[in-house]
Amino acid sequence: MEMPVVTECAVESCAYNRNRDCHALAITVGDVRHAHCDTFFTSSAKGGDPSTSGRVGACKMSDCQHNVGFECRASGITVGHKHDEADCLTYAPA
Repeated sequence: MEMPVVTECAVESCAYNRNRDCHALAITVGDVRHAHCDTFFTSSAKGGDPSTSGRVGACKMSDCQHNVGFECRASGITVGHKHDEADCLTYAPA
């Protein structure tokens, strides 16, 4: 199974974000109740691998239509601001 790519991240304050692209090797989405990017954090330094796009390594949102066994099966996801948090905007309740 190929891990879904983070096609866009609008949360520019994230340490893994460069020019609206995620460069974490893998992110985790959710905390069972809320589809936020659990990998998000701020730092004055930028992290991740600038030569690759971030992927979804795990998703805790078992009620999402893209979730199978806590793995995301969407072709790609978008991360952006929702309720003042970095959220998976692709999350869709089943």
